[in-house]
Amino acid sequence: MRKKTLSQRVDEIRPSGIRRIFDLACANPDGIDLSIGDPDFDVPMPVKQEAIRWIENGFNGYVSTRGVSELREQIAANLSGRDIAFEDTLVTAGATGGYILAIMAVAGPGDEVLITDPYFVAYANVVIMCGATPRLIDTYPDFRLTADAILPLITERTKAIVINHPNNPTGVLYSTDDLRVVNEIAKDHGLHIISDEIYDRFVFTDAPFVSMGNIADDAIVVSGFSKTSGMTGWRLGYVSGPAAVIDAMATFQQYSYVCANSVAQRAAISAFSYDMESQVQKYRHRRDRLLEGLQDRFRMARPEGAFYLFPEAPGGDADAFVNRAIERKLYIIPGNVFSAKNTHFRISFAASDADIDRAIIILNGLAEEFG
Repeated sequence: MRKKTLSQRVDEIRPSGIRRIFDLACANPDGIDLSIGDPDFDVPMPVKQEAIRWIENGFNGYVSTRGVSELREQIAANLSGRDIAFEDTLVTAGATGGYILAIMAVAGPGDEVLITDPYFVAYANVVIMCGATPRLIDTYPDFRLTADAILPLITERTKAIVINHPNNPTGVLYSTDDLRVVNEIAKDHGLHIISDEIYDRFVFTDAPFVSMGNIADDAIVVSGFSKTSGMTGWRLGYVSGPAAVIDAMATFQQYSYVCANSVAQRAAISAFSYDMESQVQKYRHRRDRLLEGLQDRFRMARPEGAFYLFPEAPGGDADAFVNRAIERKLYIIPGNVFSAKNTHFRISFAASDADIDRAIIILNGLAEEFG
């Protein structure tokens, strides 16, 4: 009798390192959890009340695969008001669901996808799940986008470039020049650009956020409500881009997610009118608190967006440094979860000021130990 086996892709995909450490943190509630990218504020009350109203009104069934029309109109108005180029939109099961559908639409077996390194954990694994090959763009040490880093990786099999802007895990906000470099390369080589901009509201500069959709007229831009409205568990995202890509993604969604959460879609319409600036400023304060507390003992790029800091691990071994931090019940993530390198570690400052202050003391103590 032939032995039952699992698919080859099972061996090629590793479980999320973020989730592993987050599970440890959940099992130790007296510790300091700076592991997860989950906003520490609740969904705004008006948005919750809107969800309750639609549930009670019986709006609990399937909706259009492309999304509730009123929500898509709001998304389109928001994108147009920010001068982001697009032909169509699709409401998705979270930004990650949108990214999966985008990769399915533009790459398959034998293709290659370029991904900036460091990168969010899902990016390379999703490419592998779709049968394609991820190739990593080394952006160390300053985490900028350069032609010298990108061009040598391009082959006849390259189909797309994936960027995350603002970046998780580094917090780096790409400049207009960075985005133009990517756009020119993509034009010259016939490549799709997928820009994950889920943190586009968490920007700590005085200048307005510049989307890849402001630079490229055919970018595939992924965003959503998880971070900006605290709706991580509601799994609601959206993608804008060329009509042909959105059409393909909608077809794949029919046979996978079917449609995004119906109640969350109705509630999210009101989220566009809710001002989250106070929360953004709170995170800016926390970023500054961490930078000031760690600047004497750690080398790190200054994050201008998202809510992460990506310091270099003293001694150069992030695993060793993080393991010692976990022994002190401080839960942070080693750089090899996000990168081909293991020289840095990620701190999420989606946490209270008290936890951040406690973490600073522990991290500085560890820096002396490893230094």
